[in-house]
Amino acid sequence: MTKNQKPRDGDDRRVGVRPQGEVEQAFEELEVGAAAPDRQTQAARGSLNGYLWALGRSQTAPVSGERTEDAPDLKALTEEVETIEARLEDEAAHTPVPPDYGRGARDALAWVCGRDEKRT
Repeated sequence: MTKNQKPRDGDDRRVGVRPQGEVEQAFEELEVGAAAPDRQTQAARGSLNGYLWALGRSQTAPVSGERTEDAPDLKALTEEVETIEARLEDEAAHTPVPPDYGRGARDALAWVCGRDEKRT
């Protein structure tokens, strides 16, 4: 789905609380924007991986590593956001995930879950 396309009539598939078309659009816009070498940041990578997992194109959650067979439901998406937030708040936690990557994944998934209206 391109930036100017709208979801088909009757296409009410949701990713979290968002229409799938909106999440596809957010992913595509970020992917294009992050293609430039100076824009390939950990935050952009985290957001892209969050969107991929939310859309069911990856079976592994971006930070916790939880595996899903299909696209995660709202409960799984929300649990991942909460896991990321807990890890970001616990500065003593030594995780292999860079903080900026975690923030990017959190921002994308929080938007998908409706917890934040700012889209990454």
